[in-house]
Amino acid sequence: MTQEDERWMHEAIAIARSKGSDPSTSPLGCVIVLDGKVIAGERNQTKELPDATAHAEMMAIRRACESTGELELRGATLYSTLQPCGMCTMASIWSKVGRVVYGAGRDDVHEMYFEAQHVDTLTFIGDAYRDDIVIEGGCLRDDCAKLYYGPDAELPVDEQANL
Repeated sequence: MTQEDERWMHEAIAIARSKGSDPSTSPLGCVIVLDGKVIAGERNQTKELPDATAHAEMMAIRRACESTGELELRGATLYSTLQPCGMCTMASIWSKVGRVVYGAGRDDVHEMYFEAQHVDTLTFIGDAYRDDIVIEGGCLRDDCAKLYYGPDAELPVDEQANL
């Protein structure tokens, strides 16, 4: 990771924190950068809208496409505070994002933030659809992981998403 990657991830973290600091709200943040400029920055908005597809990455892709007036985001980098789910990774593929950089991975946070059945969606989607997308994890991993419940957090099942 570069200093530029860390700079943009700090912006994604700030967007995630704009939702508050309660890990139960899944405070994800995402920024999309093209030619050294943020063209979109969004947080999870699933409950507010309500819309199950309103993940931070999905919302940022929508805003980036609106901002550029283009369907494709070639050359752009998407920064997400948490490893993107299969839906968000797929949206990155279809929007032709060139690179995805995420902070915390599935092993850094509680299982509730991911699909109940572990499927390596990043590798699957990359192998099945595009071999030219770069996906890198671990940028400011510890800072990003602090936004969420830890892997060993004891939470009542009825308060856990995705399980």
